[in-house]
Amino acid sequence: MNQDDETFLRQAIDIADRAGAAGERPFGSLLVGPDSDVLISDHNTVVSEADITAHPELKLARWAARELDPEVAAGTTMYTSCQPCPMCATAIERSGLGRVVFALSAEQFESVKPATPAPSPVRYDGPALFAEARRPIEDHY
Repeated sequence: MNQDDETFLRQAIDIADRAGAAGERPFGSLLVGPDSDVLISDHNTVVSEADITAHPELKLARWAARELDPEVAAGTTMYTSCQPCPMCATAIERSGLGRVVFALSAEQFESVKPATPAPSPVRYDGPALFAEARRPIEDHY
């Protein structure tokens, strides 16, 4: 990590702070291009959009996948106030971003936030109907 990383990371933390002050969950992210230009920034909008997927990391990864050529995306760095959750981390991987720098780790986040009850586990049944389910996949690829 270098001085530029710390500067951009502080910007992500500031975005998170402003989001929290506005009644959103306090998470912020920015995507910096290969030339150190801020390409896009956003904050968590889970509350205002009533959308459980409205994490800033996911929104930036989706933007990058739509708007950037793969070679440009590979040269970007996402700065984010907290370590991306598994949903966001998967989107970041799929979008082809080059690097992620985060402030709080998942463990640090859990130690700072108030305790919340764990959600009920979801039951998954499957696999099933292999012969039928494979046809659309085989037809596509």
